[in-house]
Amino acid sequence: MKATDIFQDLRNISLKEKITKTELLNLLKKYCKIISPYDLMLATARMREEGKYVQANYREKYLKVYVKYFIMRVKEILDDENYLDDIIDKASFDKSFSLLEYQFEKERKYNVEEDKFPLIYIIVALYTTFILEEPIHPVGSEFPGNLKVEKRNGVFYCPVKDKQKDNKNAICNLCLAEQTPEI
Repeated sequence: MKATDIFQDLRNISLKEKITKTELLNLLKKYCKIISPYDLMLATARMREEGKYVQANYREKYLKVYVKYFIMRVKEILDDENYLDDIIDKASFDKSFSLLEYQFEKERKYNVEEDKFPLIYIIVALYTTFILEEPIHPVGSEFPGNLKVEKRNGVFYCPVKDKQKDNKNAICNLCLAEQTPEI
């Protein structure tokens, strides 16, 4: 099984009229099992390298959030035993394929099968969006200007959501957060 096989497997389950969270979670677990601790270490090192370009006063917060909610989420997925018969939003799920494939290729820096970073990226985006029903950037994520992702009255708000709306390839288009109203 190769990392790129995930897209065929996702298309296969999308042929069903309804998809449960359990079905998607089991598929994500299947691919998490091909991610080794070494792959997670490489992904962490890559995030730290990319973090060099984040403003200094946000860098440590950025790294803490991304390592916790990105890298450590692989273990969370494997340990998740909350098999739910809830139905996922199939229209949104089906619409996500081209965006996820684009992101997979974009994150594939070295264009080699051994690079699991793109797979981790896709798995975490799917898990966060369709299983947890949470925004891609976790609540509390900070952006320049002391702006944060928030949850108010059961609704997730992101201060930079609208800044990405014209970028059809932004992962923000998969995110269920709404634009923070005051921004």
